[in-house]
Amino acid sequence: MRTSIATVSLSGSLTEKLTAASRAGFEGVEIFENDLLASPLPPREIRARCADLGLSIDLYQPVRDIEAVPADEFARNLRRARHKFALMRELGADTVLVCSSVSPAAIDDDALAAEQLGHLATLAQDFGIRVAYEALAWGRYVSTYDHAWRIVEAAGHPALGTCLDSFHILSRGSDPKGIEDIPGEKIFFLQLADAPLLAMDVLQWSRHYRCFPGQGGFDVAGLVRHVLRTGYDGPLSLEVFNDVFRQAEAGPTAVDAHRSLLVLQEAVGAGELPPPVVPTGIAFAELVTPDAEPVSALLGALGFARTARHRSKPVDLWERGEARILLNTGPAVRRDGTGLAAIGLESPDPRAAARRAEALLAPVLPRRRAPEDVPLAAVAAPDGTELFFCATGRDPEHPDWRADFAETPDEPGTPAARIDHLALVQPWHQYDEATLFHRSVLGLRAQESVDVADPYGLLRSRAVTNADGSVRIALGVGAAPADDTLHAQHIALAVEDVVAAARAFRAAGGRLLPIPANYHDDLAARYEFADGELDTYRDLGILYDRDAGGVFRHCYTRTVGRVFFELVQRDPGYRGYGAQNAPVRLAAQHAGR
Repeated sequence: MRTSIATVSLSGSLTEKLTAASRAGFEGVEIFENDLLASPLPPREIRARCADLGLSIDLYQPVRDIEAVPADEFARNLRRARHKFALMRELGADTVLVCSSVSPAAIDDDALAAEQLGHLATLAQDFGIRVAYEALAWGRYVSTYDHAWRIVEAAGHPALGTCLDSFHILSRGSDPKGIEDIPGEKIFFLQLADAPLLAMDVLQWSRHYRCFPGQGGFDVAGLVRHVLRTGYDGPLSLEVFNDVFRQAEAGPTAVDAHRSLLVLQEAVGAGELPPPVVPTGIAFAELVTPDAEPVSALLGALGFARTARHRSKPVDLWERGEARILLNTGPAVRRDGTGLAAIGLESPDPRAAARRAEALLAPVLPRRRAPEDVPLAAVAAPDGTELFFCATGRDPEHPDWRADFAETPDEPGTPAARIDHLALVQPWHQYDEATLFHRSVLGLRAQESVDVADPYGLLRSRAVTNADGSVRIALGVGAAPADDTLHAQHIALAVEDVVAAARAFRAAGGRLLPIPANYHDDLAARYEFADGELDTYRDLGILYDRDAGGVFRHCYTRTVGRVFFELVQRDPGYRGYGAQNAPVRLAAQHAGR
């Protein structure tokens, strides 16, 4: 199906928005009136610019407060509409959006609304224009799609149809099944938006919190299925009002938007993508650093051993059990110090995983490699983290990435460990994009979003996982962008005995994050512990959580650069990440800065 986007969904000037939409792969746009009014280009030049970019102008929007008004008011409305229709003819747009009235002057009279909309459609038809009537969720008298359709049906004008908007329908809890009773040729336009499920005034909800399909809590795909059953063959168009998107760069937002429509089309059977290839584990986490000494000391204290070195690059492989860390000291290191730069994902079919990622607009990363290096496909996540698709020693059809490394005399770290999860703090404007990316490109499942109180704001976190939990990535965003603590990524290592691991780390010279005594006093009030158990937790700074599936014990290292490690002991049935302990951890990290 054709894809379109309203210019109000993107930031910048009209020219910048059109360019971003075209580069992202959209075929059409809705021109929002305010964007046109603020543009220095006359309508004919905007039309030419769109044509040069390969964009059709699918809708001009919106015309407001037109119908069900006194006769003198309607006469003034027709004069205003005539001017807009003449402008649209220059613009090359053949469909205008008319929103249900919110005017105090509006009259609760469906027959009058139908009559006046019919007059408007007659005028529009003279200009070669169609009128798409939309029910605003907060319309004064018309606020549901079925009510708007009854008025359109009563008017019976060929140039008058309806516009369906997923937000206006789903935010009111309307049943979209009734859409199937509308003839497809009378659905002139379909606007799509998702939104988080919030308890708030619907106007504020609409104006500030819409998001792209797949990023919120609405069943947008279900609604689209009902629309397609009518025979509707127009574009799928995004109309998203969002404060974050309006402040973010237009280019990446447009890519995120188009990705959401590709995934939506896949969900409703209207588009074909390479099938998802869900990762089955973490092959490695790669740290980049300008100074290897403190990171090497930290890894050594954690029980890792340096087991191999890359044949052509300054990259060392450190191992402890099944956990593997690459330490990169090359020239292309982060300017802000040590950071988590890349993740190797175990994949049952790396090449197919890369095809899926590329089809969903993930940037394919060029890789500088020697002729003998193993070819590995890599794409960039929204935050810039490099994702490599790997098959570690399992499949002769897919080269093992470890073949690029020459073994060193050191033996792998002997204590059993594996990577339990990775925590990646996202740029503030890419949190929703990151969730959709990991769900759609990697096929991971998104868990519920969690808000965590921080001493200086609020931290939002949402984990994405595969079915068995062998891949867990916690995506977070903080309210204080300038705070290094909130921007620290971390690697959680699953160990058999967190007490023994913490003691060994400390004995090797490692520094654990100290936890306030008040926290452990509260634990004593909430849970019963064996004799001496809580004293051990106090001494080592171990935190504790429990749910219906079991117990979670964990502690943290001090931060090096922008990275710290977590040691975790997870009961098999425990599914969380110790979120209720996060405020204590964040406060302790602030205190130790």
